[in-house]
Amino acid sequence: MNDAAPPSTNDLLTAVLFGPNFRQEHGFWRRLLTTEPFRRPGGGTPDERLALSYHRLRILNSALDSGARLAADPRALAALHEWLGPADPALTTVAGIHYNLFLGSLLDHDAGTRRDLSDFLALRRVGTFLCTEVAHGNDAAAIETTATYDRERDGFVLHTPHAGAQKFMPNTSPAGGPKSGVVAARLLVDGADHGVFLFLVPLTDAHRALPGVRVRRLPARMGSPVDHCLTSFDRRFVPRDALLAGQQGWIGDDGHVHSEVPNRRRRFLASIGRVIPGKLSMSACAVGSARVTLAIAVRYAGHRMISGSRAARRIPVYAHRTHHGPLAGAMATVYAMSLLHRRALDRWESAPEADRGEAERLVAVAKGWITWQARAVIVECRERCGAQGLLENNGMTELFTGIEGAITAEGDNLAVHAKAAAEMLFSATGREPAPDVPGDTDVPGDTGDPAFLGRLFAAVEDLWFARARERMGAAPPGDPLGRWNAASSAALRGVEAHAYRQADEAYAEAVASLPEGAARERLAELRRLFALRWIAGNSGDLLASGRLTADQVTLLPDAVEDAVAVVAEHTPALVESFALPERLMSDWPIAGPGYVDVYDDPEGPWHRGRRAGIRGRAAEFRRPVCGSRRRPLREKVAALGTRGVLLAYWGTTSMLSRWFEKPQVSVDESVRPKA
Repeated sequence: MNDAAPPSTNDLLTAVLFGPNFRQEHGFWRRLLTTEPFRRPGGGTPDERLALSYHRLRILNSALDSGARLAADPRALAALHEWLGPADPALTTVAGIHYNLFLGSLLDHDAGTRRDLSDFLALRRVGTFLCTEVAHGNDAAAIETTATYDRERDGFVLHTPHAGAQKFMPNTSPAGGPKSGVVAARLLVDGADHGVFLFLVPLTDAHRALPGVRVRRLPARMGSPVDHCLTSFDRRFVPRDALLAGQQGWIGDDGHVHSEVPNRRRRFLASIGRVIPGKLSMSACAVGSARVTLAIAVRYAGHRMISGSRAARRIPVYAHRTHHGPLAGAMATVYAMSLLHRRALDRWESAPEADRGEAERLVAVAKGWITWQARAVIVECRERCGAQGLLENNGMTELFTGIEGAITAEGDNLAVHAKAAAEMLFSATGREPAPDVPGDTDVPGDTGDPAFLGRLFAAVEDLWFARARERMGAAPPGDPLGRWNAASSAALRGVEAHAYRQADEAYAEAVASLPEGAARERLAELRRLFALRWIAGNSGDLLASGRLTADQVTLLPDAVEDAVAVVAEHTPALVESFALPERLMSDWPIAGPGYVDVYDDPEGPWHRGRRAGIRGRAAEFRRPVCGSRRRPLREKVAALGTRGVLLAYWGTTSMLSRWFEKPQVSVDESVRPKA
């Protein structure tokens, strides 16, 4: 007999958000960020916070069974960003660069050779990645840093020819310890340009840049502090094995370049293949940040009490449709973001070689759509928290500035979507529009039918790409840029619609995978709200094309309101499906009902008479328990009394005994074994 209880509604929805292997893929990171070294600090200068992030990187690295395994596993990298991104964006940035872009590039190249990675695996040297330049961002294939092959010394001379070729924004300062970088440079052999390749270059020791390397800190950017720098090379020599060789090219014993990839652009794309896991990581970071922000806003809305219709009655601000309506819409969007992220990750990881290009395009489209949606969710949630949401200790401002970085990182969103738009617009194999009703394309369906709503997603996508093709066809011939400019706006709308369709299909698959019951009902309600909001925004085009009737368009606002009311009723419970540890949530004061206590003043007049013995201490704001500044011990003792002190002692000793009985981090959960 099996006495195991069936999974709860919350457990089923958590599995929808994180996949069936939640404990294996996410358990390590979820527990790691609740340990004391990763709790949110209280205050500190930017340099102190930067030093803390590198210190945490070393603690993280020591907790892993293998940094190489992490770098080789895109799911583990995504999980790292999904959980650590909301807690410490600076740590997430330097960890993503070290494990994915730097260490991952080393592992992906030099097949069959034995490069010593021990310094990087033990973090005796921190890795960074130098690709974009001041004058070359999204057109990184045109970078101008050169690596000239020196036959006499059998190595390469790296050089920065002018100011525009300086490497832009890598974390190359000595902060955090000695650094080495994977540097993208143009390979020149006997005057011939063979395209862009990667080179492993030591950059700094513990105190300064090495000879031939110049590093200058950039002005502070918005968000968490990272040591972003300008980096240039003055005829810096590296040996021949510094070249990260592979099928895209290598230097043979004859001193000539050999390559299995004749096209220089394809060589470049092969060299920087790590940007695809990077895009997945940016999506994961955005999903995690949006979840945390929404959870804070919903919890705050539940215990922020305001005056009701009667003066003597107090109600939570969440009771108002103007407040819970936007949060319910955000919940539907956050679920859509999570499902699209999983869909893109699954497809890219399992795609055969023939479908690799399409899978990579979905990763790129998802990254742009998810990070933009995350920004909208975070802004909405911040506004719903009023002035409290503007304070750094409540976490929202840091998450907002962090998402701006994700929008730009691994390819600016607009450029990424423009590339996808061009590929989809010129694709030889277009998808045929699906009819609304089998055998009859002139009769609109029922807006209460989820399958019909799904077909409307496809219809919106088809309409925008058809419009783009019409505009391109009407443009004067002989002017490729002019033709693209005529079509690009509509094509970008088509890419947006494609992302929405992919998210809705992921919703439909998730609903179908759940057993009958409350979890399936909740997810179906979220999908309906997500669909109706998008269709209402495109109702004019759908009406003009005959996909909706005038009556259906008229009734759409009421249908949206009804869907909002249904989702809003369950939104506080849905927050629990995010599986955010309570110890993490306690680091943001407004996420708890006692947020007012953070502003308590020990010398305020309301304490007069009760704490007459406490004098002479300047009033200061109290921090959460995890902060570095705590209430004086004598104040705590005075507040607790003798009985409270004894209870606290008993609770602490019990907790410590349980703490030391089992390891804090289970190493076997650190990364998922790869087949």
